[in-house]
Amino acid sequence: MRSFRDYSLIFFKGMAMGGADVIPGVSGGTIAFITGIYEELLSSISKIDFNTFKTLFKGNFKLFWTQINGNFLLSILLGILVSVFSLMRFIKFAMAEFPIPLWSFFFGLIIISAFSVAKEIKQWRVIDVVSIIVGIVVALFITSSTPTTTTDAWWFVFITGMVAICAMILPGVSGSFILLIFGKYMYILTAVSNFDIAVVAIFGAGCIVGLLGFSRVVSWLLKKFHNPTIAILSGFMIGSLYKIWPWREVVKFRVDSEGHQVPFIERNVLPDAYQEITGNNPQILFALLFFALGVVIVVLIEKVAFRLAQLRKK
Repeated sequence: MRSFRDYSLIFFKGMAMGGADVIPGVSGGTIAFITGIYEELLSSISKIDFNTFKTLFKGNFKLFWTQINGNFLLSILLGILVSVFSLMRFIKFAMAEFPIPLWSFFFGLIIISAFSVAKEIKQWRVIDVVSIIVGIVVALFITSSTPTTTTDAWWFVFITGMVAICAMILPGVSGSFILLIFGKYMYILTAVSNFDIAVVAIFGAGCIVGLLGFSRVVSWLLKKFHNPTIAILSGFMIGSLYKIWPWREVVKFRVDSEGHQVPFIERNVLPDAYQEITGNNPQILFALLFFALGVVIVVLIEKVAFRLAQLRKK
């Protein structure tokens, strides 16, 4: 039987997961693994199915809550929500005021995370090499052919939530990273910080469906085709770096729903070209520093994970 102190600790672990998923490149699943709750999290989620809901509909809420490990999941969920709602405003401010250092930080996070995920494959086969190439090509196609802003239609927000939630149960892939690929990072960021209930509800509904459905598919793929799946995921992350290059030229603007002019289509440029085109300082030194910071954070997380794994073996 867990005490209030135990659930308080789980709550803080949930906060760490939520904080990780706000930042593209750091996976909430990775944090769950590091903090020792990953297996219990997967087990608890997998127990939420038709049979447990039948128990609920019969009015036996206590049994339902016990079956799904409700206290554990609620503690995790509350921690994630508190972290997300408290950090979103800061990230939105940083993106508006310090875009180059922030995107450089993200760039460092994602590139080192991609290689960290790929390291799980100890012996590369032809199919693994083909898989990582496919992942890179698909991500490059998506990120280079779609504008900065995708449709705001409810169905697209719903699908984005379905895919993004997989980061919570998949170490190495960030939910915010998925939002970046789908062109919905700033959109969801704004909706959460402004308490836009409609958008958050649709996104949340997609997350629930994805968590109960697609997450099982990903888990099955990892069990049956572990190395090719890992290779595709790491390739997808590498190819997506095109999307978060810090120096960009706005090619086309659009007017959003609030009447503000916002970037619609951008193209990546080199730092010297960025200064020439925009007249703004490319902040190369800051970019390098924040890139290095992103790399160091992921390396430290890896070292902590390794150390905890060693302690558990003892």
